[in-house]
Amino acid sequence: MKNLKIIEVKSELGAGTRGASLGSEALKLASLEHGDSLFGKVKSREIRDSSRLLFQHPQRVHAKRIKGVVKVFERLAKAVQSEVQRGHIPIILSGDHSSAGGGIAGLKAVFPNERIGVVWIDAHADLHSPYTTPSGNIHGMPLATALAIDHLEMTQNNLDSDTIPHWEKLKNLGNICPKLLPEDLVFIGLRDLEPAESSYIRQHQILKITPAVLRRSGIKKAIEKALLHLQHCSALYVSFDVDSLDARLVPGTGTPVKDGLTVDEAKKVLTQVLKDPRVRCFELTELNPLLDSQNQTAYRVFPIFKKAVETLAKKQKKQKVKLNPGGTAPKTSLL
Repeated sequence: MKNLKIIEVKSELGAGTRGASLGSEALKLASLEHGDSLFGKVKSREIRDSSRLLFQHPQRVHAKRIKGVVKVFERLAKAVQSEVQRGHIPIILSGDHSSAGGGIAGLKAVFPNERIGVVWIDAHADLHSPYTTPSGNIHGMPLATALAIDHLEMTQNNLDSDTIPHWEKLKNLGNICPKLLPEDLVFIGLRDLEPAESSYIRQHQILKITPAVLRRSGIKKAIEKALLHLQHCSALYVSFDVDSLDARLVPGTGTPVKDGLTVDEAKKVLTQVLKDPRVRCFELTELNPLLDSQNQTAYRVFPIFKKAVETLAKKQKKQKVKLNPGGTAPKTSLL
């Protein structure tokens, strides 16, 4: 597992509830409860935020704590870019899902002239912008930053003059905008959408595989379809939100939704996806032990995480990671 590197993002600035910054620690505790030594085998590094912002009243109601989120984006993007350039596959354990925008930016910086694909395993689309968000929580906006979309035609919120430049920073991080094309995005587990998100998905015919579709067509066939859809991408970013699991299984997450994946289904989905040689970054997010009871959510999620890590480690043994398909040095740097 020497070519894997865990990046712990101990931030919850983008979430509406408190506790997600403790998610990686909850998962470590769960590993001990399982009697597993995984976290002793993979090296890790930490990224922290300006947690003092949690004790201040949010000044930007339609993009809460966005100034702090910008810093998390920047730090994570640099970390991901650095690790991938070293030949590592970063495994991101993030508090809330907002930081995924920084992870995608870091991967794009390594492949500035290539198309990157994103496999978003989540109950939610996370396609809102400050102009459409009903909550102001940025963990509902990371894909909008990568796609560089505002949904101005569906504006619900009037932004203050200070919010807009920070939102533009999130979209333009690394001076690449957009970082992701809608045709290079696949949703798995999606089942809780709002109007602006549904409209965007329909307009761009983004592939979405709901739990019902997954069961009807079979996991192997569904994932083959998803990966074929992304065949023009040189690198893949895979993000797994624990709320993709059924709400009964994951009380310890901020926005649980019924009718989700089972633990076994999630393991099979991730195994199929992560075997793809183009996967360069994997993320697990939105584990919140403060909403849990006796760490049961982390206990259920740990076998999923372990299977994902083992799949990545096995893949690394079979192939030598090629950083830039054309063999040229990246022209864009966040370092």
